[in-house]
Amino acid sequence: MAAETHGRRPAGSAVADFLTAQAPVLSIAGFFILMVLVFATTADAFTSQTNLLNLLRQSAPLLIVAVAMTFVITTGGIDLSVGSTVALVNALAAISLQAGIPWPLVVLLMLGLGALVGAIQGWFIAYQGIPAFIVTLAGLSILRGIALLLTQGFSIPIDGSSWFVQLGRGWFLGVPLPAVLAVLVAIAGWILLGQCRFGRYVTAIGANAEGARRASIDIRRITASVYMLTGMAAAMAGIIIAARLGSGSSNAAVAFELEVIAAVVLGGTVLMGGRGTIVGTVLGALTIGVIGNGLILSHISPFFTQIVTGAIILAAIWLNTKFFMRLGQGRR
Repeated sequence: MAAETHGRRPAGSAVADFLTAQAPVLSIAGFFILMVLVFATTADAFTSQTNLLNLLRQSAPLLIVAVAMTFVITTGGIDLSVGSTVALVNALAAISLQAGIPWPLVVLLMLGLGALVGAIQGWFIAYQGIPAFIVTLAGLSILRGIALLLTQGFSIPIDGSSWFVQLGRGWFLGVPLPAVLAVLVAIAGWILLGQCRFGRYVTAIGANAEGARRASIDIRRITASVYMLTGMAAAMAGIIIAARLGSGSSNAAVAFELEVIAAVVLGGTVLMGGRGTIVGTVLGALTIGVIGNGLILSHISPFFTQIVTGAIILAAIWLNTKFFMRLGQGRR
């Protein structure tokens, strides 16, 4: 009998390994279901088809940027400028449309602007060795200031007859178009992070940057490129928000970066880098969307959502630094 069992995996260990490895995603999935059940019982309108579709539409910008932020945080970095990038693109898109620039060209220009913002910040971080927190904190201030300067603090209306507004208000097969775009971004992010060499490099840099460098990975190029991803994602979010609201404003997406980081970390991506999960990020973004939507439908002050978001960030960081790190140490 001893000979027959020698070298075999102990019964149940495969399941235990799976549960341990997927603990962050399973925990946010459970929390997401709990929030849905809570608001479904406390707010009658929460489960209506109209509200659920509206929830998907409103959550799309957060989900899009959170997917890109997953790559940045997986490398061990951070991007605090995404909210300001959203505001700048939001305002510039409206100004460009008023100037008579065709909407397809406006979309391309805004995505290019987002990539440029990310590339500049990525260059300072990856090639000049300045901490990401400092660079993107400066970007947060500079980009928001430029948006304010361009708009003088006023909202810039967008012609409702332009097809541009369909990017925020349109439908595709009965689903809000922004939600469709968010799903496509999430699928692309999942493939890129989990199935491609680029994703493996991103994870390796976050786990051990020096080891990745010795393995001939161009850590500076990869690091700079993830900030280009967040820049483009923030630009896409800015376009969608401007299209949905029918105006551009420098006051758009205030504190947006906090919600994005909360969604990513709550989903199980390790804040110190080395492990990221797109599935967890999607669930984290939807959870934050459900909380904000549910609190409003429950007739609770919308300002309370800021308190909840802050509490989520604190809880997520605590879980990452304590609970999940101990699980990982226990497996070694």
